[in-house]
Order: sequence, then structure tokens, then C-alpha cells
Amino acid sequence: MKKLILSTLFIFAAAGLSAAITADQAARLGADLTPLGGEKAGNASGVIPAWDGGITTPPAGYKVGDHHPDPYAGDQPLYTVTAANLAQYQDQLTAGHIALLKAYPDYKLVVYATHRSASNPQRIYDATKQYATTARLTNGGNGITGAVVGIPFPIPANGLEVVWNFLTRYRGVAATRHIGQAAPQRNGSYTLVDFEDEFLFNYCREGITEADIDNTLIYFKQAVVAPARLAGTILLVHETMDQVTEPRRAWVYNAGRRRVTRAPNVAYDNPGTAADGQRTSDQFDMFNGAPDRYTWTLVGKKEMIVPYNSYRLHSDHIKNADILRPLHINQDLARYELHRVWVVDATLKPGTSHLYSRRTFYIDEDSWQILAADQYDGRGAIWRVSEAHCINYYDAHVFWSTLEVHTDLQNGRYLVIGLDNEGQTYNFNLKRVPSDYSPESLRREGTR
Repeated sequence: MKKLILSTLFIFAAAGLSAAITADQAARLGADLTPLGGEKAGNASGVIPAWDGGITTPPAGYKVGDHHPDPYAGDQPLYTVTAANLAQYQDQLTAGHIALLKAYPDYKLVVYATHRSASNPQRIYDATKQYATTARLTNGGNGITGAVVGIPFPIPANGLEVVWNFLTRYRGVAATRHIGQAAPQRNGSYTLVDFEDEFLFNYCREGITEADIDNTLIYFKQAVVAPARLAGTILLVHETMDQVTEPRRAWVYNAGRRRVTRAPNVAYDNPGTAADGQRTSDQFDMFNGAPDRYTWTLVGKKEMIVPYNSYRLHSDHIKNADILRPLHINQDLARYELHRVWVVDATLKPGTSHLYSRRTFYIDEDSWQILAADQYDGRGAIWRVSEAHCINYYDAHVFWSTLEVHTDLQNGRYLVIGLDNEGQTYNFNLKRVPSDYSPESLRREGTR
């Protein structure tokens, strides 16, 4: 990769697993760096503007519960990247986007003005600065200690620290969403799978201490609502922080048998729920679970064209059928911008197994959200290309995906998860406690 922007910190720390930052370095947070560690200044060309706090106030007329109106609806495209002009922009494209442009003649990236819209609550910024000098990787990088609530490594020294920033990023405290998943056939036909998801982000709860976390990062519950042949199945997950010391705890309520059973295989490259084999379990939310099967290399920071501010894909003025097309989604509805991203390369460790021999992640400097990922097969060829089309859920100061797209270059199909255009949007006002996510509560819910 060319034109990498490398920080002096990880240049000298690249050989080590973790390098704590000093108080002087932490003082940069909120000064020349954003409160989460991004570069506050814009780029030399002015295409990437300075970060000014992101979106902190909803637009006029917005009410909680509405689909989020596009604050940039008046923007006009700056240019469109196609196979014909690929060479002009190649240095700013992911390997996956290059492969998609070459594979599909009608594929394109419509690029708009860059808006650094990401924002978090002040308590997340405060905790990030508070724990920046104490956060450490533990157990070979499979866990963290010395941090809670905030981003643990705002000035990262290696790839594992960047991944942990992603895994602990702020997505609210408790949230629920009603979303659709579809894996269209090559001719565009599809069956919609409806989910009701709940999250309790234990790591980010107000007033929580490291001792209170009890090695549980997230509580997650997913109920299949439709189609009828799958409806009633409920998955419950306790996402442990150090999954090597203690693997994630998972249970499934089977509606047909009316029983709750352990689900030890909801991890790594086991098939994703009702995904027709189009994604692995650890591709949900772009990446989840233990990082232990890969060697993580921090390649650097780079200016790249990535999906961002994807409010049109979130709009309740369009239908699922407007998005879902043969071979790939309707790219007229997708929005791309030039942003600085951390590039992290993950290569499979000898003696371990996974469908993907290599994965490259592109992580937003302002939110620590993975925006794109390339997955390679055992021969070293790009297999699946993943995108997180994100927005700022400005009612909650959460920057998160509204639609994930996983495109398979080998079978000509793709998977989308997150369709909420024809239903309810995310609810960040959910009130939950850990006891709501016990196997006993799952059993009661399933038999109601």
C-alpha cells in the first residue's frame, strides 16, 4: 500500500504486543486528536475536513422512533468510480472494491463530500482519556484489562489494539432492532428472514467497573420472526471478553422441541444464522469473537473511499425491493466518502483453521467502526467483500451500521442484514440488566 500515514508510536512499538501510552500522549486526546484518537485536522487537500464534534443535534422535526432523516440530502455526487476510471482512484480503493468493479460491469461507487459525522456521549470521551494510560492487552492479546466504558487504545500500537477498539466501541447501552436479512439468488429472487435483536453492551454501562464486567462484554438475544419455518427460534449469547480463557456462552431455544440447549458452535467460521451459507458467525457486525486464530498486523492509516453516512439505505421512503438487485445491491442508493481509516491485516495462524486464510479490515478513525473488510480463501484469492453502511443515530450519539452487505465473488450472490426500511428503526431507549439474559429468562420467553 502506498501513502500510508504511520504514527510514530506504532513505528517503534510494532515489534511488541502492547505499548502503554504516556500521560503526555493521552493529553493529545481532545487537543490535536479527537477524543477517541482520530486526527482532528483535515487532510492536506482539504477533501477530508477537520472533525468538529460530529452530529450532536438531530435535524429539525426529528422525533425519537423516526427513521433518521438524511442531514446531507442536498449533497450532489462529486464523481463516480467505475471499471472505466478505476485506475484513476485505485490507490484509494480497497482490494475488495477493486475486485467488485472488475467483476460487475454495472458496479460503481458514487462518491460525495466527506462529512465526519461520528459522535459519542461525553462520558465515552471522558472514559477514553481516563483509561488511555492504563489499558493493556492480556493473555496474548485475547483480552484487555485496565479499561472500561471508553475506547481502550485511542493511540494504538498494533493491530490487536485496533481490533479491541472496534470490539469495545460505543453502540449505546441497550438497544433493540427489527431487521431483515436476505441472500438473493443470482436472478435477484430472495426470501426475507426477519429478526428481533436485543443488545446490552455491558462494557459501556454507566458506572460499571472492571470487576463488575465479570468477563462479559455484551449480552445479545436474537429471535427469528419469519419465515414461518424458522420462526420462534431464539439465540442467546453472553459475549465474553477473553474467549480463550472462557469461550462465549450461547444457548438456543428451539421452538419445535420447546427446549433450551447449549450452542457451542456459534463462533468462528460456523455458518451465520439463516444466512444460506453466505457469511460466517464471526462476520456478524463485521467481526466478533476471539481474535486468537489470526496474527493481526497494523498496516497503517490511509485515505480511502469507504461507505459512510448511508442515510438513503436507511430511509423509510424506499422498499427492500429498491435495494435488493441481482448480484449486488442497488449502488445508486449507496453513499461513499473519502475518510482516513486504519488498515489491519489478519493472517491465519499455523495450526489453526478458518474458512478465511486472510482478512483485511478498514476501520474508521473517528468511530473505530469497521467500514469494509476483504476475506480471502485458502488459495489467497479474494472471496467475500464486506461493507458496513453506517449512519450517526443522532438521537443516541451512536455511529453504527444500518446495513451490512457481504458479497461473494465466487458464487455471484450476496447477503444483506439490517434491512429496516419497511419497519421499525433502532430503539436505544431499551432498559435492560444482565439478569434479563439468563437461560431461564430465555426458556420463559420461548414458552410464552
